Amino acid sequence: MPRILVTGASTGLGLAAAQALAEEGHEVVVHARGRDRFPDRSVLERMGGAVYGDLSRMDETLAMAGQADRFGRFDAVIHNAGVYRAPGALQVNTVAPYLLTAAMAKPRRLIYLSSGYHRSGSTELGSIDFGDSRARPGAYEDSKLYVTTLAFAVARRWADTVAHVVDPGWVPTRMGGPGAPDDLEEGHRTQAWLASAPDGAITPRTGGYWHHRRIARSHPAASDPDFQHELIERLEAYTGVPLG
Repeated sequence: MPRILVTGASTGLGLAAAQALAEEGHEVVVHARGRDRFPDRSVLERMGGAVYGDLSRMDETLAMAGQADRFGRFDAVIHNAGVYRAPGALQVNTVAPYLLTAAMAKPRRLIYLSSGYHRSGSTELGSIDFGDSRARPGAYEDSKLYVTTLAFAVARRWADTVAHVVDPGWVPTRMGGPGAPDDLEEGHRTQAWLASAPDGAITPRTGGYWHHRRIARSHPAASDPDFQHELIERLEAYTGVPLG
């Protein structure tokens, strides 16, 4: 039975993906910032376990990686947690997925959530301060370009680990708002499918940018090995944790 970790799984797309996977019979471990983020305790009763940590803080993110590893090696990790135009966008949307990827035992599959907004992200890495916790203009777009680039870098570097990116669309979650036009049900299906489909059922095997189970266009910089290398170098320097 596949073991799958879903970050940011107390609400929205993360919770929907976790519930769908659990209903399919998978062992799902859910993540939230704290235990109080699951007011409905029946959610946890249907899961294989839970881990906790504030992903805007590196120390708590690394501690969470240790909690997760105690479950054993994961078949898939869905990096769903994210913030929109709020303080800590770079830390939660880019630094935390990087740290969890670098610090945890390598899973068989990695799925990272991006956004169509990543196409407006800045490629000027020299001007980016990953420790900037302000809600500055453009931080969300930048963070999603960088997590997309991270996914493609992992797909290129780690031959034994599949890595994909998902654009879930603009869906009516707490982050997206009630007026979001995309289908909420469709929003979580792609990441759940990428995490659980049989080997050989997904083409390309790795390095895909997906929207509603179809390959979509991503920012060209994300596929550039030089840009990937520069981003990983900067993340390694900032966190002190090598990707390997």
